[in-house]
Amino acid sequence: MHLADPLKTAVPAPASSPVSRRFLAFVLVIAGLMAAFSVPLYALARHAAKSDLHSHILLIPFVSVYLIYIHWKQLPQRYVSSPSWALLAAAIGFAAAGIALRLRVSGYPISANDYLALMAFAFVCFVTAGGFLFLGRDWMRGAAFPMAFLIFIVPLPDPAADFLENASKLASADVANVLFIATGTPVLRDGTVFLLPGIAIEVAKECSGIRSSLVLFITSLLASYLFLRSPWRRASLVAAVIPLGLLRNGVRILTISLLCVHVGPQMINSVIHRRGGPFFFTASLIPLFLLLWWLRRGEVARQARKTIVDAERKSLSANAPVS
Repeated sequence: MHLADPLKTAVPAPASSPVSRRFLAFVLVIAGLMAAFSVPLYALARHAAKSDLHSHILLIPFVSVYLIYIHWKQLPQRYVSSPSWALLAAAIGFAAAGIALRLRVSGYPISANDYLALMAFAFVCFVTAGGFLFLGRDWMRGAAFPMAFLIFIVPLPDPAADFLENASKLASADVANVLFIATGTPVLRDGTVFLLPGIAIEVAKECSGIRSSLVLFITSLLASYLFLRSPWRRASLVAAVIPLGLLRNGVRILTISLLCVHVGPQMINSVIHRRGGPFFFTASLIPLFLLLWWLRRGEVARQARKTIVDAERKSLSANAPVS
């Protein structure tokens, strides 16, 4: 009987993992899609860089990649292709791209923003189709939030942006009116125009704060995903964005109006009016994060109680007499 020399024992080389090949194929598909959509994606990046409303678009892909990276170990490691879902997503993508190109070629008066919105939506659909085809439904379900987060690279269509700006303008005027009454400020309201002592102030579209509200909405979604687990707590945090955004706008209108009344009408052209948006946006983050802290604290306390109860039940079961 001879002992095998461990130095000469044949060790089979590790087989290449199908997981890595499939994910690499998915990455290559995304690279190919970026090449195929290079012209509209470059135009989208330039559009976002110059737009007050859509400047967040440049950060969205990096956030999605980061979310997948930090949750990589929790994602399914077994990939099973889902061709039916891939076909559905690809069909929607072809439809969106076809409509955009058809409108552009036919000379239909579609704005550059709306054309880029259709093309960006098509790109997201094709990325989704690649995910279903190479990684499968289970992986896409596990990475649902990071993949769905890509929808924010799609600019708001012009009609949607106009509707939200008008709705926010009117609601902000209502909130400002309540604040005027609460502070005892003498005011006469005519729609979105407020007649104050020595000055008349109109709440214009620029006062709607739609960009800040959109960024606040995206921030709340991201924070709820990262720090909360309960669906109702996540929904509560996101829903709080609407009243917070309107209250922020109302406080801004009130502040500028009181400055014009008590300091002088020239304050309508002051820095706090022209450049004060970031300050009021930052101020609106404070109650949002306080709400997040309160919801997170309640969730952690509930989980701790559940852990104690489960431990007590296991202890009772272990000590129970066996008949």
